[in-house]
Amino acid sequence: MAQSGQVAESVSRVTGRPVELVEITTYGDTSREQLAQIGGTGVFVTALRDALLKGEVDFAVHSLKDLPTTQPDDLVVAAVPVREDPRDVIVARDALKFTDLPSGARIGTGSPRRMAQLNAYARSHGLDIATVPIRGNVDTRIGFVRSGELDAVVLAAAGLNRIGRGDEVTDFLSVDTVLPAPGQGALAIECTAGNADLIAALAELDDPFTRIAVTAERSLLAALEAGCSAPVGALADLLADGQIVKEMRLRAVVGTTDGTRMVQLSTTGPVPETHDGAMALGRELAAEMLAQGAAGLMGERAQ
Repeated sequence: MAQSGQVAESVSRVTGRPVELVEITTYGDTSREQLAQIGGTGVFVTALRDALLKGEVDFAVHSLKDLPTTQPDDLVVAAVPVREDPRDVIVARDALKFTDLPSGARIGTGSPRRMAQLNAYARSHGLDIATVPIRGNVDTRIGFVRSGELDAVVLAAAGLNRIGRGDEVTDFLSVDTVLPAPGQGALAIECTAGNADLIAALAELDDPFTRIAVTAERSLLAALEAGCSAPVGALADLLADGQIVKEMRLRAVVGTTDGTRMVQLSTTGPVPETHDGAMALGRELAAEMLAQGAAGLMGERAQ
């Protein structure tokens, strides 16, 4: 709701028209099961897309990391606004940093991706942690720390920033330690493919660099045949020389949730100038990862 409100303000600004927020509850919002068990892919999206296709709403705002990689023909992502901070963060008791957590620290996260990378980092640095699966909204998750049930929880920086709670972060996890989910920190504004006027209006909010980066990340995810809940991290960085963006680096990781086996690769090249170029970059890195055994580390692959 917070991120939709921000997008609504932006749409009003570029169109000069008021925007009404319509609250839709999805299965992913209400289910307390782990995302990997309920399928992950699409659980936060299907109800919104149904409302679009029924004409109940004009456009929908998604967290891009929740969006399935297969795009329906009758819907279009009209805009991908400038990306927020893509990093994961720790909210820990006593304002502790990740590396200062005590031996045996219990860290809550509902993400197999986060579990895999945190456990791998701990293993390689001689840290003793236990990752604990949790679900719930921000209040619920941080509540586990405040009550003493957990020593820390892992959340997305973007989500906390958008609801004005970034000051509760006790540590930012470097992307060298934990790669974010493909598309993390970015939003997707989706509408029906036949609404040309609305597509043109929403396009005012599109950031080409963010779109090309998340396209490469999601192409990799699709080529790995992995769903939103798979233990896959990916981030496309734009590398600049002064003010001029010269290259794009795509990094990705796949690992078992216990962190014992990981495949981590990267590739750097010219910034793709087209959608197809970004798609190709993702597919190429995914092929290299599959050649190194990535498929065997993901559990159930998306159908």
